[in-house]
Amino acid sequence: MRNWTIKGGRVLTDGGFEETDLHLAEGRVVAEAATDATEVSAKGCLVLPGIVDVHGDGFERVVRPRAGVDFPLPLALEESDRQMIGNGITTAFHGLTASWETGLRSFDTARAFLDTLAAVTPTLDCDTRVNLRWEVYCLDPVDELISWLDRTPAMVLSLNDHLTPYLELPPDHRKIVRMAERMDISREDVVARIAALRARADEVPAAVARVTAAATARGLTVFSHDETSPEDRRANRALGVTVSEFPMTWDTARESADGEEHIVLGAPNVLRGGSQNNAIDAEPAIAQGLCTVLASDYYYPAQMLAAFALADRGIVPLEDAWALVSSGPAEAVGLHDRGRLKQGLRGDLLILDADTRRLKSVFVNGRRVLQRD
Repeated sequence: MRNWTIKGGRVLTDGGFEETDLHLAEGRVVAEAATDATEVSAKGCLVLPGIVDVHGDGFERVVRPRAGVDFPLPLALEESDRQMIGNGITTAFHGLTASWETGLRSFDTARAFLDTLAAVTPTLDCDTRVNLRWEVYCLDPVDELISWLDRTPAMVLSLNDHLTPYLELPPDHRKIVRMAERMDISREDVVARIAALRARADEVPAAVARVTAAATARGLTVFSHDETSPEDRRANRALGVTVSEFPMTWDTARESADGEEHIVLGAPNVLRGGSQNNAIDAEPAIAQGLCTVLASDYYYPAQMLAAFALADRGIVPLEDAWALVSSGPAEAVGLHDRGRLKQGLRGDLLILDADTRRLKSVFVNGRRVLQRD
């Protein structure tokens, strides 16, 4: 493995930005340059920790760029890897849905995804993991789901319920239309399937408790997606769910903040000026200390762009904005070896032109995986 000295950049340290050299040896940040270190000029550049994305389902648009058109999973994973690295993401948790749906988000598709990811991981530059988005009405294959919790390193489990909010929606509602396209069935069949599964609502709490207990017993972080009330947050907290992912209300976010828990919001929310799902707005939430993590959600460029946008708008200083896409998400999922540029931690870092903000270099675990003039 090559050793490096990044010279003359403005390095984001725990104390803020400092014009200093940064040394990497054997994949780690070290105090002094190795005797065989290769020098890289970072003059006029920012040197930042690599981005950690705890929830990104942009790969779905690579697998299926339009309805009815699918590409092979190995190709899609390799292309997603290029997109993530090109946007400064050095650790990624693919938001993989394991659902009662057919088609793209089915349980069978999730199984095939895990098999393919295991096969192609050695070829990927980004440290790629899984945020397993279990739809809680996907009840029959719970035993197999639990077995998956051992399949990838530091997997995250996310509790999702996209069935209950759809109960009263008519077949021509845009959400039903979109789901029908994803499931490759008619809108009427989607509505009928939702109604049939709702009849099993009494089985859901026990299944949630069982799966959550299995995850926490393995030391995995558990998220809860789209919590709608402080009562939801308290109930999930009692199960060992430590992260609120995309809380729907301000009171829910405040309940998490009062409990000193991590709150995940979408970076596209910052860029677009609001949530596309009628959840809380990310920018004012950040200003109020009600967000600790910004995820790419469905758009890989969003994290880097959102961090700079927050600084440019005067919401928080850049060092605090960058923590939302680096140290915050790393802490939320228990990856204490990254997210900061500190002696002994992984050499995951970005070099960006300070004026143009163009990404010039990306290092993952001390290996340079992207270089631009």
